[in-house]
Amino acid sequence: MAKHCVEYGYTSLNHYGEELCGDNVEISVQEQPSADGGEPERWTTLVLADGLGSGVKANILSTLTSKILCTMVAGGADMEDCVGTIIQTLPVCKERQVAYSTFSVIHVNERGEGHLFEFDNPEAIWYHQGHTADLQRNELVIFDKKVYHSDLHLDEGDMVFVMSDGTIHAGIGQMLNFGWQRKDIMAHLDHYIDSHMSARAAACLLASACNDLYLDKPGDDTTVAAVRFCPRCEVHIMVGPPVDKERDAEYVQRFMDGADKRIVCGGTTSQVVARCLGRQLKTSFDFPDKDVPPIGFIDGIDLTTEGVITLRRLVALSEKYVSAKDLTPKTYAKKDGGSLLANIIFEEATHVVFFVGQNVNAAHAGLEIDITMKLKLVEHIAANLRQMGKVVTVNYD
Repeated sequence: MAKHCVEYGYTSLNHYGEELCGDNVEISVQEQPSADGGEPERWTTLVLADGLGSGVKANILSTLTSKILCTMVAGGADMEDCVGTIIQTLPVCKERQVAYSTFSVIHVNERGEGHLFEFDNPEAIWYHQGHTADLQRNELVIFDKKVYHSDLHLDEGDMVFVMSDGTIHAGIGQMLNFGWQRKDIMAHLDHYIDSHMSARAAACLLASACNDLYLDKPGDDTTVAAVRFCPRCEVHIMVGPPVDKERDAEYVQRFMDGADKRIVCGGTTSQVVARCLGRQLKTSFDFPDKDVPPIGFIDGIDLTTEGVITLRRLVALSEKYVSAKDLTPKTYAKKDGGSLLANIIFEEATHVVFFVGQNVNAAHAGLEIDITMKLKLVEHIAANLRQMGKVVTVNYD
């Protein structure tokens, strides 16, 4: 089992007045045969393409470019074949006589080894050992085009940022005379991010700063994407006791085994876990958020929350988290159960395992809460977690 994982995230700003973004990000995660003949390796491919101009035409160009490149690179094609395919596939701009968009491609495995290819996008930024740095770039000439290649050897906590030129154009004629210089972007990242921040949170932070420089009216499509090499973190979440009460102890033991962090959702579920573990359940009387019930405490459990109401809050937070256009911070300072739960499974977890017990809760009699509602909430959260790139398993008992 791999000890590390590759996570990713991105945020996009549309050119002011445009409904479609001229940038596009395509991501693929594939298992490929390992070089030593061992277990297959999990490879992540991320492509950021910036179409010429803005609006519909740019969106079409960037979408075609990113999908072609992502499919071919993930499938093992070399970059010369990829660029050749793009040149022959995309239409030529009549004004500029250019046939395709700019692009950045990251292709990396769970050992932190891989490649970066760049064509005409701003130079990628490497966050390494707590500071931003430049990657060593080698020039390749492919079909008379200069494509730059970098070998990737990532350490735990490293990130690689790729971006469209909307980042370096940010603030031109408004806050800044000549846009946001690369050295200033790197200084901003050095000041605000750290190695424990998720790729999604870091990308959003940089894109939000660009939006501020544009005074909320971006003069260019702007996209920031990041890939982070992070330790594997498996989180187990227990939602409801099993139908067969005789299996409570077995169920709790499965929930406890093999997890890096453990979360219990629901009052009855918390009581079952505390009883099976022979530990005391304590309840907080603090209400950091009046709309979310207080949390509880069980020794050996990282977080204990109320059930359905907290899960509803988690669904709302997950919708904002997965939105590529949402600029609100992706880390949560509030101490209510929903925010604490979101921080663990959005920011820390790489693998999430749900243990969904389908026992009918007598405490919900007469309320608009049933087992179907709970199952739908879990399915919604699981779908959004997969969209974030998490590996999700749902067990029903």
